Amino acid sequence: MGKKKLNRKKLNPQNPIFTGIKYTDDFKMQLFSYTQSELNENNNFYEKDYNGFKDDSKQYWLNTHAIHDVAQIYSICKKTGVHDLVIQDILDVNQRPKFQQYEDYIFFSIKSLLPTETIEIEAEQLSFILGKNFLISFQERKADHFEHVRHRLRENIGILRERTTDYLLFLLLESILDNYFKTIDSIEDKVESFALIDINEDPSPELLNTIEVYKRQLHFIKKTIIPIRDFATKIEREQHKLIQQKHIKYFFEIKDICLTLLDNCDKIEARLESNINLFFSIQGHRMNQVMKTLTVVSTIFIPLTFLAGIYGMNFTNIPELSWKWGYFGFWLIILVIFILMLFYFRRKKWF
Repeated sequence: MGKKKLNRKKLNPQNPIFTGIKYTDDFKMQLFSYTQSELNENNNFYEKDYNGFKDDSKQYWLNTHAIHDVAQIYSICKKTGVHDLVIQDILDVNQRPKFQQYEDYIFFSIKSLLPTETIEIEAEQLSFILGKNFLISFQERKADHFEHVRHRLRENIGILRERTTDYLLFLLLESILDNYFKTIDSIEDKVESFALIDINEDPSPELLNTIEVYKRQLHFIKKTIIPIRDFATKIEREQHKLIQQKHIKYFFEIKDICLTLLDNCDKIEARLESNINLFFSIQGHRMNQVMKTLTVVSTIFIPLTFLAGIYGMNFTNIPELSWKWGYFGFWLIILVIFILMLFYFRRKKWF
């Protein structure tokens, strides 16, 4: 089943629609509740187990896989007080990343990219609900984006269990942006494989199509990175009660990562533009060579055709026609003209 186009005019907010591809992954939720000294992990968390994130001394991370199960997503979101419009934004995987602040929580969505063995890239939407002491993450399908974060929680590595869930959000965003580096590096490696084109070789038109595919991919990547950068900039400039002051510096790092990714995209785009220009330069050079050859040949044959035309006329009184050496003299004149013109063109460096 392909992706659906969402018609918001006909949409009932209480009956949200999943617009992505329904994968074979089963809907699953995983709940971490932790303090600096304690961790509880429930890998088979169900909606009926939810009784609110009431213990203010704990931090909660609820992660969901396979959001195509609309009923489950809608139910758990309503229980946590998420607005109907946000629920639809979670299920609408075709939209650009967005950031919205509500009274008791922050909603943020992002695209995660992964390189493939083919020329295409895989994109997956992830959404986050950040509350006072909880973070809910929604993954379009099951993936291992956050396994190292889970490992930190389980082994109490670093400062993660000492901090609130806004720091956890930073780690998850950083993990996703790491996939952007992998994707961009993959594109750069493929671009470098045809970056140097020998002018003596004949570049195929398929090369130009490949370059256009990469340019579209880079445009899509930049379009998904810019909202993340804007989100980090907004955190930097404005006070958010759910983002602690001591954690703002980590979102500065998110902005710097985004700027680095955008710079890398611009660098690859410049290289692709250079390849396109080189492609057309090679084609133009070859066309000029062909036109130069045709021009030389045509110019040489113009006076020869003129002489042949004169002596091909059906007039009786053409004295040269009755000369004994007239035929050989005609060819001698043609040969002399041919040699002189070749000598002239050679000195002009036309060939």
